[in-house]
Formats: sequence, C-alpha cells, structure tokens
Amino acid sequence: MELLDEPLATTETVVAEVCHKLRKLRPALGVIPRLVAEERLVLVPAFAGQPRRVSELLAKYPEMDAGDATLVVLSELYPRARLITVDDDFRRYRRLRNQAIPVVMPEGL
Repeated sequence: MELLDEPLATTETVVAEVCHKLRKLRPALGVIPRLVAEERLVLVPAFAGQPRRVSELLAKYPEMDAGDATLVVLSELYPRARLITVDDDFRRYRRLRNQAIPVVMPEGL
C-alpha cells in the first residue's frame, strides 16, 4: 500500500469476505480497519446502492459470488479505473454493454 499514491476503492461486501478469510490471522485482519480509518481504502456501498444490478450479475454468472458482483458494479461506476485482482474470473465477467473489465493481474494467472 505504501507504493500507491492514491487510495484504493473496494466494496464493503469484499471487505467482509477478506475479513472472513483473515479471521485466524489477527495482525493482518487488524490492518483492514486501519486502512479504512486512514482513508487509504475507500468503501463504496455497491451492493446497497445497486441491488438490481448485483442481482442481474448473479443471475448471469452462476459461479459469481456477491463480492465479485459488487466489484463489477464498481467498475461500472468508475469505468476508467482498473481492477487489481488475482481472480482470473474477471477476464470472463463483463460490465455494461459487454465491455471487458480492465484488470491488473500478476503474470502467470
């Protein structure tokens, strides 16, 4: 995070998933609220703000979870932004008008 000049945006749904996965790694889990408090991580209420769109995406992609759907919505709200991920499903997912989602992904995935 220190290498980035600007805050990252994500959704509360994704943060909840991350916190669940980090539940046994307490020091790592504690970093998430600190990043939010320092405004280095901005939470966008994509699920609450766009419930119909989340529902459409979940119906279109049976393998998609709610966190992924909110990130697609986020990419629609901020079309010039790029999604940083290790989840190669985002190469298949499409946002409005069948557009690919611009992703930043480690080599080899």
